[in-house]
Amino acid sequence: MSVQRDPRDSMTSTWRKDRKQWTIFHYLIDWLQLYGSNMDQDVPVFKKTDKMAWIPHIEQHKWIVLHALWPFAVQQAYISLYGKNWSPVFSFIFYNVAFTLNAVHQLHMMRGLGHIHGFLDGDVHGRDEIPDHSVGSVVRSLISTATFRPMMSVFLAYRTSQGPLTMSLWTPVEIGLYGIILDFWFYWYHRCMHHFDGLWKFHRRHHLTKHPNPLLTLYADTEQEIFDIAIIPLMTYLTLRFMGFPMGFYDWWLCHQYIVFTELWGHSGIRVYATPANPLALFLRFFDAELAIEDHDLHHRKGWKKSMNYGKQTLLWDRAFKTAGDRIETKPELVDYNSPITLNVFG
Repeated sequence: MSVQRDPRDSMTSTWRKDRKQWTIFHYLIDWLQLYGSNMDQDVPVFKKTDKMAWIPHIEQHKWIVLHALWPFAVQQAYISLYGKNWSPVFSFIFYNVAFTLNAVHQLHMMRGLGHIHGFLDGDVHGRDEIPDHSVGSVVRSLISTATFRPMMSVFLAYRTSQGPLTMSLWTPVEIGLYGIILDFWFYWYHRCMHHFDGLWKFHRRHHLTKHPNPLLTLYADTEQEIFDIAIIPLMTYLTLRFMGFPMGFYDWWLCHQYIVFTELWGHSGIRVYATPANPLALFLRFFDAELAIEDHDLHHRKGWKKSMNYGKQTLLWDRAFKTAGDRIETKPELVDYNSPITLNVFG
């Protein structure tokens, strides 16, 4: 007797070619142009032994910091002009919009790079698109991320008596530690999701994509989304507070911007060599613990219930607990350091 396959296991994606069944979610993706690639534009294909370009950390820092600081500039201008700060409610709305705009701009930038540099494993398989049955749930997950992270930051850390200029001198250290500590909590939660049947059922859906694109970052069941969006960041914030760091609202906002930048890159599969621009990168490099785009790509491509590369911000905990996998296309001899990529911050 054959077992009927759950239709939700299908990764078939035809909706971009057929607008007859579109809902508001389909039109929202189309309006914001949140596609991993353009249908009318070819994607270059490279062999796995072809060299690839790289993105220097300074380019990433430039992108993240400029996108993170423009909301500060707007808020500080208001304070200087009117002599008072925004209310918590208005601040939440404003930073929710800023979070969304920054993420959308990053998705546009990465799509352009994909059409120039191609994608990992591109000689075998193209990148997965949002399945026909999950467009609404994926959009809702992305909206939830842009909503609940700023909401949590405002509720726990926002003070009307403090403006952007009160940002802590510890901020660079907080940003660096935030990525490492968040990755510790994420590593163990993620690894447990793979190793225990009772948790795997909530993570299994996320692994149906073997060649994800950034919109599939939160292609998952609700239980996993809650941890990814809120619980792991909250545990990280509380850990840093317990360690004695200020972690004010503006510090936390910058931490969020570094995290989401890496999260989207980690599911992009773009065929470039890039490691997250953590301020503590030299420490991570000493332990050969910098995460490459390919690392999480291989976690999806080669893994199922048993996998590797459980970290999503670093490889530190994978190195420490012996779960790091071997790279295929981003080996040192295949990286062309004579071809640095400049990220177009304003394009």
